[in-house]
Amino acid sequence: MSTIRSLFATRLYHAALSDKGGPIDAAELEASCFAIAEDDEAGQEWCETQGFPGYTSYASLIDLPWRFPIFADLVTVLDAHVAAFVEDLEFDLDDRKIVLEDLWINILPEGGIHTAHIHPHSVISGTTYVAMPKGTSAIKFEDPRHAMMMAAPVRRKDAREELRSFIYETPAVGDVLLWESWLRHEVPMNMSEEDRVSVSFNYKWD
Repeated sequence: MSTIRSLFATRLYHAALSDKGGPIDAAELEASCFAIAEDDEAGQEWCETQGFPGYTSYASLIDLPWRFPIFADLVTVLDAHVAAFVEDLEFDLDDRKIVLEDLWINILPEGGIHTAHIHPHSVISGTTYVAMPKGTSAIKFEDPRHAMMMAAPVRRKDAREELRSFIYETPAVGDVLLWESWLRHEVPMNMSEEDRVSVSFNYKWD
């Protein structure tokens, strides 16, 4: 008797922020993101120098929870979601903790993309969604075995999810996605005329 099993799972956590703790005021969070972007001259300069479309606070601000209380509230909720994901992953933390490393704002305008990348030196990465206009881009995850597939044929278009080479996830405002930081991902072109706003973050093993 033959058996076929799926091995070496890649886990993706998708939930509403409100599932863990009190709700985060989406309008206040969005207004805070735009207010920070408008005042952050260093961040604007970095984006221009690097050719980054739109705005990110990734290289300029490391103290968002201190600047705006709503970001401190957000971190409290994110901590609870990350703890649940870490439990699902069955990590043996050896009396250490998974803690927030950094957190930053992303504002992606029409035509903007964020090319494929990973988050080195972190354990858990994720994004929560602040503004997702109709027609805006999903997030695209790449099968981490891609580089080792060599001469493998492409998958059928109707292949079941666990066998696909790419997964497109379209979250709603107020959702949070979590994944292990080695998982390559990208944001395809924003086809909406409105800005796509999110807050991304990394957690490290401390």
